[in-house]
Amino acid sequence: MPGKTPSIYTAKTKSRLLLIFGVVLALYLFSTYQTNSTPAELVIGLPNLFALLAKFFPPNFEVLTASSVVAAFSETIQMAIIATTVAAILCVPLSLLGAQNITTNKYLYGFMRFFLNVLRTIPDIVLALIFVGIFGLGVFPGILALIIFSLGILAKLISETIESVDMNPLEAMQASGAGTIQTIYYGLVPQVLPQFSSLVLYVFEINIRASVVLGLVGAGGIGLVLDQQIRLYNLENAMAIIIGIFVLVVIIEFISNKIREAIV
Repeated sequence: MPGKTPSIYTAKTKSRLLLIFGVVLALYLFSTYQTNSTPAELVIGLPNLFALLAKFFPPNFEVLTASSVVAAFSETIQMAIIATTVAAILCVPLSLLGAQNITTNKYLYGFMRFFLNVLRTIPDIVLALIFVGIFGLGVFPGILALIIFSLGILAKLISETIESVDMNPLEAMQASGAGTIQTIYYGLVPQVLPQFSSLVLYVFEINIRASVVLGLVGAGGIGLVLDQQIRLYNLENAMAIIIGIFVLVVIIEFISNKIREAIV
């Protein structure tokens, strides 16, 4: 028909998209029915939500000046710094072994990918519970949990970054007689370093948030203090701490973004 704009999708493609949409919608409706998670349930619970939130206000910001709270905030930052640094160091050999274009042995490569998948499968809070049971309450179990949690993320992301590099410079260096270490240092590192730095900073931001959650199970940091205040029903103090955590995360994210922009 004259003047009719041709469709960018064929009839077959439209049918597939319609089928996919129908399946996704059916899964959503089935999940909503099975879990009883309907908008009506949300509306019914709103009065209770507002009543609970009212007990958190006004926040008692004086609690943020207490030495124990300041020390807990400092612990949270220190936990994230130590865990991220150790994970960044340990992930280098794991990332190289988990990159298919670097590790040509398919059995070693397959084992390393399986190992990294196992690391990412275990939730950080489960790791914290395990280490708290082994070493007791405190910062050390939280640091160990964050190291393993960070290692799984970093090694996976960096290995994928390594697999996407231009192999021509590396192959040229090998052809000219360069050793493995020289090839990696002069051919691979310059290509990966900006992404590596950016990912490390990103994981540091994640660890700040994760360390707060780990504190709820006794793994140190400001999360432990927050849990104590909630258990004691000092909700005004808890709200002030939550606002303090929010401000801390925003500041760290802002600084991290500026550093990433400068590097990349």
